[in-house]
Parts: sequence; C-alpha cells; structure tokens
Amino acid sequence: MRPKILTYDPALIPYEKEISARTARLSAARRKLLGRGGSLSDFANGFEYFGIHPTGDGWVYREWAPGAEAMYLTGDFCGWELCAHPLTRLENGVWELFLPGANALHPGERIQAIVRKDGALLRRIPAYATRVVQDSVTYLWCAELDNTLTENFPWTDGDFRTPDIPMIYECHIGMACEEGRIGTYAEFARDILPRVKALGYNTLQIMAVMEHPYYASFGYQVSNFFAASSRYGTSHDLKALIDRAHSMGIAVLLDVVHSHAVGNEGDGLNRFDGTDCQYFHQGPRGDHSAWGTKLFDYARPEVMHFLLSNLKFWMNIFHFDGFRFDGVTSMLYLDHGLERAFTGYDDYFSENTDHDAITYLSLANELVHSLRPDALTVAEDMSGMPGMCLPTREGGIGFDFRLSMGVPDLWIKMIDDIPEEHWSLGHLWYELNQRRPAEKNIGYCESHDQALVGDKTILFRLCDAEMYTSMSVFTETPTVSRGVALHKMIRLITASLAGEGYLNFMGNEFGHPEWIDFPREGNGWSYHYCRRQWSLAMDRDLRYHGLDAFDGAMIHMLSAEKALTGPSRSLHIHERDKCIVYSRAGLIYAFNFHGENSQTNLFIPTHSAGDWEVLLETDAPAFGGWGNIDPAAVYTARRVPGGQWGFSIYLPARTAVVLRRKKQRI
Repeated sequence: MRPKILTYDPALIPYEKEISARTARLSAARRKLLGRGGSLSDFANGFEYFGIHPTGDGWVYREWAPGAEAMYLTGDFCGWELCAHPLTRLENGVWELFLPGANALHPGERIQAIVRKDGALLRRIPAYATRVVQDSVTYLWCAELDNTLTENFPWTDGDFRTPDIPMIYECHIGMACEEGRIGTYAEFARDILPRVKALGYNTLQIMAVMEHPYYASFGYQVSNFFAASSRYGTSHDLKALIDRAHSMGIAVLLDVVHSHAVGNEGDGLNRFDGTDCQYFHQGPRGDHSAWGTKLFDYARPEVMHFLLSNLKFWMNIFHFDGFRFDGVTSMLYLDHGLERAFTGYDDYFSENTDHDAITYLSLANELVHSLRPDALTVAEDMSGMPGMCLPTREGGIGFDFRLSMGVPDLWIKMIDDIPEEHWSLGHLWYELNQRRPAEKNIGYCESHDQALVGDKTILFRLCDAEMYTSMSVFTETPTVSRGVALHKMIRLITASLAGEGYLNFMGNEFGHPEWIDFPREGNGWSYHYCRRQWSLAMDRDLRYHGLDAFDGAMIHMLSAEKALTGPSRSLHIHERDKCIVYSRAGLIYAFNFHGENSQTNLFIPTHSAGDWEVLLETDAPAFGGWGNIDPAAVYTARRVPGGQWGFSIYLPARTAVVLRRKKQRI
C-alpha cells in the first residue's frame, strides 16, 4: 500500500522508492533499538540509570565512556583527590562506582568525572548531570549534586492539555528583566507570565534552558543536556514556572538543541572519553563548518539512547509539553543546507540527505507523542522537506508543525528592497499561503533571529532612528505613523494567513526599540541591550502602548474565533489600489496597504445574505490609530448587479479590518 504522503502530494510519486526506504530504515532502527516487544518509552530511561543517584544504602554513579582506559569520581566529598574513587568497567563501555552510606555525598557538593586516556587525566562533567555551575573565581564548570530527579515537587497540573492552535510567545528567561542583568525563573513566573496570559498567548517557548557555557550563544551551543541552566535559578524554580504557566492555561515548549553541541571538552561532551567518535562523528564530518560545533552520530544506538532519554527527561521531570527542535535543516542534509536554495524535490532525496538524522527525528516524534498524545513538536526547517509534519505511519517524519521560516525573509525583502507602492499583493498572498499539503505551519513575521545585532526588527526597519525621538503620542511624523500602521497590518496578515499557529518573540509585539546584544568582550560585557524594556509598553504616552494593545486584541480574537483553522479564500486583490480581501474560518479580512488613498466604497463579497460586524480594526485610537472606522457599524450584504452578494465599506489608507457575520438574536 502506498503511503498517504503520496496521496497528499502526487508530485512525490517519482520518489516513492526513497520514501519507502525512509520508512524501512525507521522500522529497522526500531527493531535494533527495542528488540521484540520493547517500547521507546522504556528505551528512553537513560537518565534513571546513568548519572549519580542515591540508593537505599549509598550512591551509585554510572557513565558510558567506551574509549576510557580508567575512570574516577572526584569532588568536594574527597577533597578533590583525583584517583581515590575508581569506577569499575562493565559491559559495552559502561563504568560504575558505588559509594556506601547515605552520607557519602550531599546535595550542593561539586563533583567531576576523571577519565584516563593515553596516560592523561581528563577532567569531565558527568554526561547526565542535572545541575552544572561555574565557579565565580576560576570560571571552571562543575557538576553540583541536587534533587532534580528525586524531588517530590507538588505539581498541580494533572489535567492540563495543550492547545490545538498554538499562539506561541518565544522567550529567553535571562533577558526577560528590565534591569541590566540576568533574570531568573522565579522573576519570569512572577512578572512575565501574567503579561503573556493578558496578551492571550497560550504557549510559551523557552530558549536557552539547556546549560551552555557561553551566554551569548543564545543557548544554541549546549554543553550539558540534562541540566537546566543554573544562571536563572534552580530546577525547582523552573518546575514552579512551568506549573504556574499550566495553571494559567499556558503550555510550555522547550527549545531543544539536538542538532549539534558545543565543541568544548572540559565542560561539554566533546572527547568525553578521550576519543573524537563517542557521541559525535569522527573526523571532519563531526564538525559544523559554519557554527564551530560538534555533530552527533545518529547511527550509534548509544547516541540515540542519550538523545531520546533527554527528551523523556524534560517531559517527565519538568512537565514540558513538547519541543521546538532547533537546527532541523542542518540535521537533514550532510552539507547542512548551507547555500542551498531547495528548488526541486531532487534536493530532498539525494546522496546529500542524512538518513540517520531523519530516522532519529522520526523516533523522537514517536517517543514524544507516545509519552503525551497532546504534546507539540515544532521543526525549525527552512528547506521544506516533504512529510516533515506528517505522521511516520503516513511516510512522514512526525512533527506537528514546522516554522514558516521564509515569511520573515519575505518581509525583510519587501520592507528593505521594494518601495511600498510596488509591493505585489498577489505575490504576498501566494507566499503567505504556501505550505506542504496536509502539513501545518507556525506563521510568524519575526522571531528572535530578527532581533539580534546585525539584523533589525520590523519596527526598526520601518522607523529607524526616529524610534529614539518620535514615539511620543504627542508628536506625529510621517515615518513613525507609517511604521506603526504597517507594524499592525503586517502582524495581522501574517498571523491570519501564514500558518495554523502563530509565534512572536517577547517584546516584538510592541516593537521593542533595541536589538539584542549579549554581554561580550566587544561591548565591555554590557547587559544594556540584553534585556526587555517592558515599561515602554506600559507608558500610555508612547506609541509602544498602542502596538502592545493591538497585539493582545489580535491574539485574543484569533484564538476566540479559532481563526487559524481551515483554508483561506481570496476574495479581492487589486494591485493598483493595494487592497487585498480574503476569508478564513468564517471571518473576512480587508487590508488597504496604500500609503495615501483611502477606499470610500470598497466592495466586500460575501456570497450570501447577512449582517456583518467589525471584530477588529487597526485604526482604533486604543491601538494608536485615528478612529476613522466605526467599530459599532453593521454592514448588510445585498445582491448587486451580476448576482453577487456583498457590501461596501470605508477603508482608510494603511488600515485593516476584520469582519464577522453578526449572529441573529432569537
């Protein structure tokens, strides 16, 4: 029987052999890893076996280090004597140490693993360490014993379920405070979660949780995969944040990095056992040419075990509701998709495809959804790999959503390179609706990527230096008026068209005026640009407040109306007038992108009789607009010459309106 992916997209039929091979490799991997009757959930229990655990009569430490000649455990408990506590080698490269007595180790103690290789003693952090800290004097990293795994945390989220339509608030805990310092889990739960709830977002996507030695890597160069970053507080604090989010109806996704790892040896996995082929590919294939990081060998069962166990760990121990998988494109192709346009299906099914990585991603999705059927997985893939968001049983890779990564690039090109009067609304309509058949996307017009130094947010591109001088509501400049109007319109058309979910990076909703520049040597280790100025959005005398209010109204409207379900339908596109009208999920959206000409009699086709009311409009005074649209107006559809049903509206320049069929009172 042909896989369903071929039914969804007949253009894939010439590649049926390759897709069948994908499915066969997945089945073979299951058999190899699980044997007869085994489950992925049982297989992914590495964190319960490896690492340091209390037992009834002592402590046990286990590590997989096949290349090591000997191993030792050292730390505070033995005065840092390197070789006083040797591990015993078991089968398959596993090492074990038992320390008798419940008081042999204590929470808060710092430890390291010692690996002997070719006569040298190598300091290492246990691969399954759940807390890793940096000494403030020596700057060395050590594992610190804690109760992440054994804590009886008082969870209150037993009946929580993830939303069907994710409205994602992408965030970074450390830079979520307004002061020039690193924020904490506890502060985020207290100060930012209420803001996320008030704006209407139902999903939190947390970046930079997995421990990383270089703060400026944005968390994308992970060293310790089972450790929640100690920069922001304790594991207990992170659990409390997630539990509180669930109490507010907010799901929490972890931005998980399984595409690569930091190249550091002393505080990462690189050459853990003294070889370069333990967790990563040997030789040049193990190095990412653009990122300077190490690349996992997904063909090794032990690496599969480590990574799949990592996913189960974050779900079971911290109650994460799913994952946004970073760097998926890099995983899918041996050249990591660098400088590749992906213009034809041959690009997806060739010798350049990393089949082992696809198998891993497929197993990862199967595991996550077996643990929680309502869990969410999101792929950061810019290549458009067919089947990314189809179940593995249908020939897919199993993700729930992929990010619409081409949309931010589209907006950058339109804003920077094309005069507004030459914007093609037909091209915009095509691009915002372009996605794989039967596969769901998360739409967004900008994320953290567009907020970094070297790039610009949308409002910064539109207003540039005038953001520093002319954002007061008591002043009016053509540049800022244009920027504020288009900021709202760009968000509304993107959110309503570009996917079955939506994403925003924290602060971008109100057009945060500064880029993100992490503390580094080049800026004097300053935190000035590594924070969020929430007070700007709360100041009613600044235009940021109106943008913030609009974003909240838009998110609430899209969620309440279930507006991101089903296909969209073009009703009217006029390039000269710069007007576009379309419908989706029972709502009608009308946009006038013209910079000067208002439409006094824009016809809105409805295809049937009925009354329509204004649901949302960008020109409202509360959103920094002029109030030229009557929010209480009711429009009655009538049959016009030619037999078409519809009504006419007034739509000012650079304004958008959302209309809903008025319900009849009984």
